[in-house]
Amino acid sequence: MRKAKISRKTKETDVKLELELDGKGSYEIKTPVPFLSHMLELFSKHGLLDMKLKAKGDTRVDDHHLVEDAGICLGLALKKALGAKKGLERYGYILLPMDETLTEVCLDLSGRPYLVFNVVFGKDYKKSGFDFNLVEEFFRAVCYNAGITLHVTLKYGKNNHHIAESIFKGFAKALCSAARVNKRVRGVPSSKGEL
Repeated sequence: MRKAKISRKTKETDVKLELELDGKGSYEIKTPVPFLSHMLELFSKHGLLDMKLKAKGDTRVDDHHLVEDAGICLGLALKKALGAKKGLERYGYILLPMDETLTEVCLDLSGRPYLVFNVVFGKDYKKSGFDFNLVEEFFRAVCYNAGITLHVTLKYGKNNHHIAESIFKGFAKALCSAARVNKRVRGVPSSKGEL
């Protein structure tokens, strides 16, 4: 079973995360940042990952520490659950629509962390109570802790909520494809012999 449990406690946050890659999309997400909780629920559902996340932190300051630390924990959990990466498809790609928004998400479970984030949120990016610029920080934390190369490009879109949702759903679908085990792949999908 490709599972992981991660716990991270600092002076700023306390995050506990359980992840099962070969799940059914069930989730229990509890954070003091409602928008983050919503995005992680979508991620779990559309990626067919079972996930439990319980997080608390210094959101009285702002949401940055909690959002980033949730990303760190998700990255660590993905790295642990993927293990040696034997038999994986390795690559994932999707163009994902969300109403007026279209987002391209490409990823490689390469072991080399890198994020290209070609997304600009609208000027009212804090109007909803959530700082949409934290979406990039979340994915940077995921990539650098999981060892994933991730390219996210907003093709077009106007509504910040829809843009963020298309990114999280796109990441979920691309990850689901990349993490799929292919019986035809022998060993690690790399000419180097390791990822």
